Amino acid sequence: MTTKTTGSSARPQRADARRNVAAILDAATSCLARDPDASISEIAKAAGVGRVTLYGHFDSRATLVAAVVERSMRESDEALRGLDLSGDPADALERLIEATWRITFRYGALVVAAERSMPDADLVAAHSPHRDRAEKLLERGRAEGRFRSDVPTSWLITVLHTVVHAAANAVHDGELTAEEAPRMIRATMLGVTTPPGGVVPEAAP
Repeated sequence: MTTKTTGSSARPQRADARRNVAAILDAATSCLARDPDASISEIAKAAGVGRVTLYGHFDSRATLVAAVVERSMRESDEALRGLDLSGDPADALERLIEATWRITFRYGALVVAAERSMPDADLVAAHSPHRDRAEKLLERGRAEGRFRSDVPTSWLITVLHTVVHAAANAVHDGELTAEEAPRMIRATMLGVTTPPGGVVPEAAP
């Protein structure tokens, strides 16, 4: 998930090359947010560079998509670092879902583009900071008896990741509105995490 001009053995980029890379990443983020199938030609045009220049930095569309995802994950992790996840674990999970959805929606169809072009292992690696954050919250909830402990925490994290991405795909396909999606995610995850025989907390509207 690196450009052709990065790496331990690469020479520092010139200022104009850095500007081109930034412009390409910005354009790709914008284009893919609107259309997950946006072509290299469309992205290059939006960035104000030629295809040759774009390919000089990113050797394939898949490499470019991976770089965009890597940057978006880094930015979203920074945005979530200050999120308050203290207090009741179920309430904290709702706050995490709401904040995560706001970020996911901001990047539009990028989730769809990533799923179509990136290997599953790379997608999992890109989401590592988010998985770590969710894992700490879920483990605390399990220890306090608020979340179920009869299935592994890793499975609950996988379900959360899958449901958020499914919601993003449903919004892209017109099956859900962006306003409905976080409520659906919350209701699903509160049902999944509630211990057997427990009362499912009512999700906030």
